[in-house]
Amino acid sequence: IYDYCNVVEQAETWNELTQQQQRRGRMAHQHQQQAQDEWWSRESDTRSGADDGAAAAGATSGTVLQYPVAEFTNRSKISCLSFNPYIKSQLSCSDYDGTVSLWDVSTGTATLTLGEHEKRAWSVDFSHVDPTRLCSGSDDGKVKIWTTNRRASVMTIEGKANVCCVRFNPLHGNILSFGSADHNVHCFDLRSPKQPLCVLRGHRKAVSYTRFLAPDEIVSASTDSSLKLWNLRTQECVRTFVGHTNEKNFVGLTTSAAEWIACGSENNTMYAYHRNLSHPAVTYKFGNCNPVTGIEQPEDDPSLFVSAVCWKNKSNTMLSANSQGIIKFLELV
Repeated sequence: IYDYCNVVEQAETWNELTQQQQRRGRMAHQHQQQAQDEWWSRESDTRSGADDGAAAAGATSGTVLQYPVAEFTNRSKISCLSFNPYIKSQLSCSDYDGTVSLWDVSTGTATLTLGEHEKRAWSVDFSHVDPTRLCSGSDDGKVKIWTTNRRASVMTIEGKANVCCVRFNPLHGNILSFGSADHNVHCFDLRSPKQPLCVLRGHRKAVSYTRFLAPDEIVSASTDSSLKLWNLRTQECVRTFVGHTNEKNFVGLTTSAAEWIACGSENNTMYAYHRNLSHPAVTYKFGNCNPVTGIEQPEDDPSLFVSAVCWKNKSNTMLSANSQGIIKFLELV
């Protein structure tokens, strides 16, 4: 697992034209392979390819920045991203102006701007059942349901406090959950939105994330430094997970294969929990590495925290990022 970059420096001189052509061919192949892997290749394979190139060329290992294949500019700070699970080129984002935008990744253009929220929009999510439906949640206390073919929302759910996160049920397209600053998880059936399907109470502070571990199970994260697993059939808390630290920041939440739950922490560490264990099964500390020079620094910086985590679908591989902008590829073994 490596922090930011791992490719081969140019050799200072070359004696023969043949050697120069071979080296350029190897470097081009490495960059092409990295793009095809889409950031999901195992670190050991990547490091092996780089080391083999260095050995063949007689060069010393060095650093070159990785670069994106596309870049889009939003008019305000982005709070959340969500890809359409059916239309692969369609991306939605929410921002600090309260705007929800749809982007066409293939052309790099914004296709639709949805601007009904009155305050910062924290979260956006595409339906896993209906490719034209998405939802958003905002500090204005509202959850809005949108379709991709019109500018006006088709439904508004009024909450009693700031909405921090929204999530569609992966199997039932009319069921969604949202976490709120009122310390609760709210679940709604969009076919009868006047009353919640259930309200899950138990956290002591704001609920920053909700994720469906299964169609009838929800995991919630709160700034009370705990995660909770809920059974929607009984509306009871099955288990509380503790060990990480989360009192003020968004530290991420992700689930995998109905078994594993992972989140970040304000001690700059990633925590992974198994659904049957209340305490972390795996932890990984980022350290304090300068993202440019790669030099390790003292780890007592209180501003460092793990800010985002994401499992690869149907895999034991995940991405984790911290407040320094460092992304790590982690594998559960």
